Formats: sequence, C-alpha cells, structure tokens
Amino acid sequence: MSELDDEDMVWDPEEIGGEMSDHDMDGEDEEENQAIQDGCLQIFSASDFIMEPGVFNMLKTFLQAGGSPEKVVELLSENYKAVAQTVNLLAEWLIQAGVDIKVVQEMVENHLKTMIIKHFDPKKADSIFTDEGETPSWLAEMIEYPTWRGLFYKLAEEYPDCLMLNFTVKLISDAGFQGEITSVSTACHQIEVFSRVLRTTISSLLNGGEELLEKNLPEFTKMVCHGEHTYLYSQVLMQILSQEPKGGSNIRRLCQELQKSANERGLDVTPITLALSGAAAYPRACQALSSMLSRNALNPADITILYKMYTDMNPPPVDLIRVPAFLDLLIDAMFKPVSKGQRKSIVKDELKPTTQALEKVQSLCAENKNSSELIADVNVLFLNLKFPVIAYGVLKWVDYTVSDTNYFKLNTDHTPLHLVLIDEIVTNHVLLHQKALDLLVRLFESTFEELDVLVRLELKKTLLDRMVHLFSKGFVLPVVSYICKCWDKQDTDISLIRHFVTEVLDVIAPPFTADFAQLFLPLIENKDITGSIRMDDGSDPVSEFITDAKAAIAV
Repeated sequence: MSELDDEDMVWDPEEIGGEMSDHDMDGEDEEENQAIQDGCLQIFSASDFIMEPGVFNMLKTFLQAGGSPEKVVELLSENYKAVAQTVNLLAEWLIQAGVDIKVVQEMVENHLKTMIIKHFDPKKADSIFTDEGETPSWLAEMIEYPTWRGLFYKLAEEYPDCLMLNFTVKLISDAGFQGEITSVSTACHQIEVFSRVLRTTISSLLNGGEELLEKNLPEFTKMVCHGEHTYLYSQVLMQILSQEPKGGSNIRRLCQELQKSANERGLDVTPITLALSGAAAYPRACQALSSMLSRNALNPADITILYKMYTDMNPPPVDLIRVPAFLDLLIDAMFKPVSKGQRKSIVKDELKPTTQALEKVQSLCAENKNSSELIADVNVLFLNLKFPVIAYGVLKWVDYTVSDTNYFKLNTDHTPLHLVLIDEIVTNHVLLHQKALDLLVRLFESTFEELDVLVRLELKKTLLDRMVHLFSKGFVLPVVSYICKCWDKQDTDISLIRHFVTEVLDVIAPPFTADFAQLFLPLIENKDITGSIRMDDGSDPVSEFITDAKAAIAV
C-alpha cells in the first residue's frame, strides 16, 4: 500500500473531477482541466501509488482531462519505492536461509498488524468503505483468516463507533465465526450479531461441561453485562429456555451465574431478577427481597414478612427465593462464626428433617468449638452433612474457621477435624467439589509464616491429601490442572509435587482417559519429580503408568 498519509491527498476521481464524457470535456474550459490535472499529478507523486487499487480510475480521470501519458509514466516510475515487493524479497531470503515459512509469515503479519493499529484512522476507514459502494473484495478475503479477524476484533474494541468496523463484525458473524467475538463490545450494538453470538456461546457452555464454563464465563459475562439492554435481553431469552423440560435446569444455573457476576461488577440487577422470577404477583415478598438484595444484607423485618408468607396456607412459589445472592446471605447469617447471638428465623413447619438438621448443625457451628471439643459431636455433623444445604453451610463455616491465622498454629492434630469435614462434604456432594477445591487452593497458597518450616510442609501435605481425596471422587482434571500450574510456576516445593504424584498413583488404575493421561504424563515423566521412585526394571507404578498413559493417548 502507499505510504500517503496526507489527509488532503485522497485519490477519489469524483472529488477531483469524476469521469467526464466527450460532451463534458467540450464544455470545460482549459483552466478547469488544468486544475484536475494538477490534482492528479499531486496524487501520482505519492510513494508507491502504482500499487493502490484506485490507480486505474485516477489514470482515466487524468487522461480524460487532457493529461500527458508520458508525465504519468514518469511520476509513477520515479515514485515507485517497491515497499511491498521488498518485503516479499526479504521474506524469500529468510525462507531460503532456513527460517520456517510459518515463522516468516507470522513476522510479516505481526508487524503489519502493529502498523495498522498504530496508524488506523476510523474516519479514513469509513470514507474508503463508503466510496466503494459495496463490500470491498479485499475485506471479504481478509475475514477468512484468523489473524486478520483478530485484528478487526481489537480495532472494534478501540473504535466502537467506526461504521466500517461495525459492518466487518457483522460480516464475520455472517461468515459463521460468531463464536470468536464474545469479547467484542461492538457486537452488543447489533441485535442480529448479538443474538447469533449469544446462541452460539450458550450452546458451547452447556455442552462443554463445568471446566469450559469456568473458563469462558468471564468473557460471556462481560458481553452480556455490556449494557442494561443486553443483560435484560439475555436473561429474558434464557428465562424462556429454562422452562424447557430438557436442559432447563442448566440454563437456569447459567442465569444465576450471570446474576452473580453482574452483582460482583457492582450492577444492581435486582429489579430484573425479581421481575423474571414472577415476584410482581407477590408485591410484599417482592419488596422484602428487593430491599435485602439491593443492600446485600438481611433485615429482620423483611425476613419476618417472608417467613409469614411461606408459612401461610397458600405460600408463594419457592422459586421466588431461589436467588443465589439471597441464599448466600442466609447461609452466612447461620454459619458465619461471628453471627452468634443474632436473631435467626428457621422454618419449622415443612421439610422437617432439613430444618431439624439446620437447627442442630447451626447451633454447633455458632458455638465456635475447636477440633477437640467437636469430637463429641462429630456423629451429628457427619449424619447431617448429607443434606446439601447443611453441607454448603458447613463448608462456609469451615472456610471462616480455618482462615483464622491462629487456627493451624493452635491445632496440634495431624489432620484437623475441620479438614476431615471437607472430605465428607466432597464424598456426599458432587456440586460442591469446585467450592471445596477453591478453599483447599486458598489454604495451600497461604504463607503460614507463623509456623515452622517443617510444620508448614506437613500441613501442605495434609492439604494435598484432601485434594487427592477430591480427585478420587471424580474431580480429576481440575485438581491435576492446578498441580500442573504449581509446577509450571516453579513456586511449590518439589517434595510436595512428588507427594501428590505418589498419592495419586496409589488410587488410580487403568484404563485412563486420553485427557487425564495427557495432563498427568508430563509430571510423571519429569525425573526431578519421579526419578527417586522409579525402578531400573520398570516394575514401579511410575513406569507402569507411563506405558498405560501412552497407550490411552495413542487410541
């Protein structure tokens, strides 16, 4: 492309004089023709103008105005710098010198991307785009390549009002690449593009499992929470889908994740949440919930209103209070140790086993007993942990308790009872696996500076044992992925990595899935980790796993 940057030097034939018929030429005086020629000559003087797509139209305009062909040839040849051809020549030399062709291509493309981003002018882009009158052929070709689509995404984020970029995003969506543009805010201004991206993203999140959801939810939330209109549109659509018997519960969970993320972003989506839950039909309940959710705090008066309504002969639907933020407030109020002595209202008229369990376990947690004092009540705890709400509450309580800086300093047990409770929760409740891992990771990454080095090391081994238990209950890939990250960051004692690997080898047996084998194999094959536990004859668990894992990957 030409290096012409002067805003006054725009090679538009119509602006300079347009294509003129013989009749027009006859009617033009010599002075006007000279002005057209001068304008064209100024443009022909630009570096590498012969490489510009508008060169032929400009030549036609110049010649019709009586311009000299010899002068055109002279200017175009004198100002031909061959920038593009020189780049191609250098690229060929690099390839002949032994550099991989893909590496050379990436070098050229990355430099070109950098220059485009640096010099991009949205006004010029819009003017060129408008002058074409149709989709430029070069643009349709560019969007076929991931490199240039990525460039358009980046530019669209920076220049959301550029018409050319908005249209390009729509072209990309129309071409079937809508799954790539979840992070482009421009898509949020075009209902057709947004709907297509929303549909594709929801489908991939539902089919990809928990790991994909955790990975892609932040970008999805960013897109949906771009504005109030996008959030409302998305939630209404998903609310309708959640009524479907097949997959409706998964959609409902996605709605709740969006509500939670929106709240974490500081957005008050309470009115939308309550409206979609049908709360408008129950104004008193709606007002009570709205008051607490907006302030993110429970209120005795509002709790009393809800209690009376739900203990009535004709209570509101339970979906009304199945709001994650509200449930978290209730769990905190009942199981956070500092809440002892606060007023609590517990429903006693329905679901008696659950409410009785809540009363028993909550009273134990409120007393803030240490591990030795809890031994006498361990049977009560274990029995009632089978209730999901109890397990969730106890996990919160354990989190608050063990996060106290003095907890491990004062506890002399090899495996404190509070950590044993995590094992029991993991055993009984698959849906709490991620929360259990999050807690274990936070503890494992704590410095524990108040403890001696050896005590600290033993404590971290105990935490790794809890992760191995979590692994054994089916939460395989997230646990192993975390340990792999610890090894990659090189900030974890190698003896701890070796301890984890050894414990995992004790609880696994073939056949292995390819995903697990590919993830765990690098740790196993690393001699710094497993060298000391291998045998020369290959009869050790490490060698056996390597053989079985490679077989699983090869299938």
